[in-house]
Amino acid sequence: MFRRARTAATLTAALAAAAGVLVLTASGPAAAATAPGFLNGADLPPHASSPWYAGAVTKGLPETAPFCLDGVLPAAGSRHRSFGTDVDTGAVQVSVRASSTAAAVKLAGALERKVAACAADWLRATPGGTASWQDYGTLPVEEGAHVYGVHTSIPESEPGVHLFGIGRDGATVTVVQWGQMGDLSGAPVAAFKKTTTKAVNKLNP
Repeated sequence: MFRRARTAATLTAALAAAAGVLVLTASGPAAAATAPGFLNGADLPPHASSPWYAGAVTKGLPETAPFCLDGVLPAAGSRHRSFGTDVDTGAVQVSVRASSTAAAVKLAGALERKVAACAADWLRATPGGTASWQDYGTLPVEEGAHVYGVHTSIPESEPGVHLFGIGRDGATVTVVQWGQMGDLSGAPVAAFKKTTTKAVNKLNP
């Protein structure tokens, strides 16, 4: 039976990897201009004690794959943007312009299946851990989007929680992954659904 959780060590490493590539520019009116097709830090769920910092939009995939998504995102046609805060919360957006609409449909489906299987896959690789996931449903934006949550943990370690928004507009697919220490009960699901909707709406400006 799954409980929703994640190790503090793994979460901290993932967030540190994202923060390491950031251009430290606070979000807001004075923030760097938004690159077409990508979120600003201000589009992410607000953090109670820190602004969001947005990295540059960069060709290719992040150096460290987003949690749950190892091996499923193609490098070809990809760009990404990482986000961080002064504390333990981070995020990354990866967008892929596929070779065709059919290829984009296939990629979006593969991403959804990968996230839906993440908790079970993590448990098989982490003896003694606990994990679970939540399907938060679809969003009526462009060709559709889907939001999920995953929570993983091991004994004597802080749990962590991740939210995923996966969406498509024509031949372009985007995935937004947000994470911090905690569990799904404290995850900003309503705000993250708005983030996912914005991400998909920005794909083909």
